[in-house]
Amino acid sequence: MLLSFFFLLREGGLKVSISEYLTLLELLEKRVIQFDVEQFYYLSRACLVKDESLYDRFDRVFSAHFKGVEDLFGPDGADIPDEWLRKQVELGLSEEEKAQIEAMGGWEKLMETLKKRLEEQQERHQGGSKWIGTGGTSPFGAYGYNPEGIRIGQAGSRHRRAVKVWDKREFRNLDDSLELGTRNLKVALRRLRRFARQGAADELDLPDTIDSTAKNAGMLDIKMVPERHNATKVLLFLDIGGSMDDHVRVCEELFSAASSEFKHLEYFYFHNCIYEGLWMDNLRRHSVRIPTMDVLHKYSADYKLIMVGDATMSPYEIQHPGGSVEHWNEEAGATWMKRLLDTYAKAIWLNPEPVQRWQYTPSIQMLSQLMQQRMYPLTVNGLEQGMRELS
Repeated sequence: MLLSFFFLLREGGLKVSISEYLTLLELLEKRVIQFDVEQFYYLSRACLVKDESLYDRFDRVFSAHFKGVEDLFGPDGADIPDEWLRKQVELGLSEEEKAQIEAMGGWEKLMETLKKRLEEQQERHQGGSKWIGTGGTSPFGAYGYNPEGIRIGQAGSRHRRAVKVWDKREFRNLDDSLELGTRNLKVALRRLRRFARQGAADELDLPDTIDSTAKNAGMLDIKMVPERHNATKVLLFLDIGGSMDDHVRVCEELFSAASSEFKHLEYFYFHNCIYEGLWMDNLRRHSVRIPTMDVLHKYSADYKLIMVGDATMSPYEIQHPGGSVEHWNEEAGATWMKRLLDTYAKAIWLNPEPVQRWQYTPSIQMLSQLMQQRMYPLTVNGLEQGMRELS
């Protein structure tokens, strides 16, 4: 079973190595976990998955391969011991729930109905008052669970076992092809961070200390180095309004993640394309604008420039003076884009629009050409590509 699981993982796109597989077998041989499928899930994931973005693929393979392990009732739902069912249901009934059972005709009627519904039910169910599952009002017991993780008549979760963790797929939004959450963004943005040592030497350099002491015939020779600081500096330009209203959530998450990951972060807003003015407060976007030329002069060329927008607009907004839908722009958006790219050699454009639409939107193709093809989708995979480009 484990060998076929190994090959299924590889077929599913997870590059599991032989050494990782042998590590898992060694841990199982040493019995670091009990005979519990959920514990095995966490152990195998820790041993076999190298990247968080692959957790969802692992969950899908695990669920498909080990689905039958917890199906103790068999395919037909037959041979269910009445005494076993009775004990499971009696784990913790309130007086009100006992009254509900009596109203159904007593214990014997309850057992008969439960077995019948187990035989009829073909899949997991949520809500309702008949099927066995989660979030419903079925009267079948309370505060208990069976090996399949079925909660019976329980309004809240006591054992946290109603839905298997791999079935819940808590990491499904980490798939490379899906949109991002704040946590996923932080993981991807962290790849851009670069640390430099500056200032006074106030941190112990253990490797150098050991090396120097060994060369000094065992006499302690302590070596110190300056503390490491996050030296990456980022300029974040965010498109706001219009068609970007559909992408507010992911942009908020990106801003939140970037704010926590980068010590030196400066942000500005624009609409559709970048012209002679930017702003930092959308409520005062028309009254308080910052000249784009001032931004170019204030922030040095070692800043990394990240522009975020759907790039969906009229081609005139990019190519011609006066093309802006909000004001008369003396110079075309393409002119300002060239100035930005001439100043900041490390620059990318993140686009929340699905890649499949890019070829059908002329403005996206135009901006992608201006960016020298450094436009990436706002997905985990796209953001990681962008971070590699910047670093």
